[in-house]
Amino acid sequence: MLPSMWKDSGVPADDFYQVRPECTDVPKTKFKIRNGKTLSARRWQAAFSPEGYLEMATVLGRIQRGGIHPSIRGEVWEFLLGCYDPKSSFDEREQIRQKRRIQYMRWKQECKEMDAHVGSGIIVTAPLITEDGQPINDPLVLQQSAPRQNFNAPSSDQPLEKPVIDWKLTLHQIGLDVLRTDRTLVFYESKENLSKLWDILAVYAWIDKDVGYCQGMSDLCSPMIILLDDEADSFWVFERLMRRLRGNFRCTERSVGVENQLQTLASITQVVDPKLHQHLDALGGGDYLFAFRMFMVLFRRELSFGDSLYLWEMMWALEYDPDIFSVYEEPGFASEKAEGSKGKGKSTRQLGKFERENVRSGVPAEGPLPISVFLVASVLKDKSAKLMTEARGIDDVVKILNDITGNLDAKKACSGAMKLHKKYLKKAKKP
Repeated sequence: MLPSMWKDSGVPADDFYQVRPECTDVPKTKFKIRNGKTLSARRWQAAFSPEGYLEMATVLGRIQRGGIHPSIRGEVWEFLLGCYDPKSSFDEREQIRQKRRIQYMRWKQECKEMDAHVGSGIIVTAPLITEDGQPINDPLVLQQSAPRQNFNAPSSDQPLEKPVIDWKLTLHQIGLDVLRTDRTLVFYESKENLSKLWDILAVYAWIDKDVGYCQGMSDLCSPMIILLDDEADSFWVFERLMRRLRGNFRCTERSVGVENQLQTLASITQVVDPKLHQHLDALGGGDYLFAFRMFMVLFRRELSFGDSLYLWEMMWALEYDPDIFSVYEEPGFASEKAEGSKGKGKSTRQLGKFERENVRSGVPAEGPLPISVFLVASVLKDKSAKLMTEARGIDDVVKILNDITGNLDAKKACSGAMKLHKKYLKKAKKP
């Protein structure tokens, strides 16, 4: 199917991700996969040396402009997100892949020993324990469980430790979110695929105890299940994406993690469109909370499934830095991309266009701003006239921004983000 479709110019992005026929109100794709513009399997393979070393610079431009063909998307994402070093060989990457698969299975087994639902194919949607760790014999859970299996039986008489209680308390929320994620796609009619998503999120919630599981993570993880056949490989691509985004999900009693990006968005808008910022502030929207969802799930709600994948890979290609692999391989979690590594000991040719601009302009002390902030800023800029003339309160702002659902052009938004980035760097430099 893929080769014959590839010969046709202008295949809609969503043709590769079948939507259930009864789902008629999903956003329509605007992005088309075009022969000669989209990164093809042939061009991707040509970027590797016989030993497997990747010359990423030869394909970045094409990804930035035309996206990635779905047949190779998962493999390319592994490099864009820092799973592998472009300077590694085929053999070295295979060794890393096998090592990671073993590590994932160990973590999964650890989770399974704490709760037998993990890996069972059963998706929990009702609380398993109370806040103090006592089992709940909920009829819904008992009905979901396989016959003759007591999933809530304690493994010992010892009380559960707090990290285990905190983790088990999230499992039903993961289940509820999984059952709502991308249900318009035929792919998720399969119970096996839904179970993969639940298992990966359950394992991630256990290993990243600082953040755990938060609503929105299922939207970020879902494409990984679709693009990579092996569950462990899907987990590691999601884990790498969370390295970039986990700061958004870190919440305290006083603040939510995404507030940093919302504050940055306010600063950028104040510089590039001061009248709009003043208007939003006067309406009580100076905290920019109306943009919360765009940051949390990276426009998954505003775009069709295929278009959102194109937007993501375009952003990652623009931000690409080959050093990210070595940074992520350091022990422990990084809350965001490492700072200060841009342009050190390497040619700017190896960087994505957005990162090159940062290097040329001089990276600020607090580190480079993510392209996602400029992407949201470009959407606001595009709706500036409408917001200025029609918004008389925050509800109006939300309504105007909600209207972009199904009408947003991913490529145009990215181009707008790059222009705003350039304008911001120029204006921010002025005394």
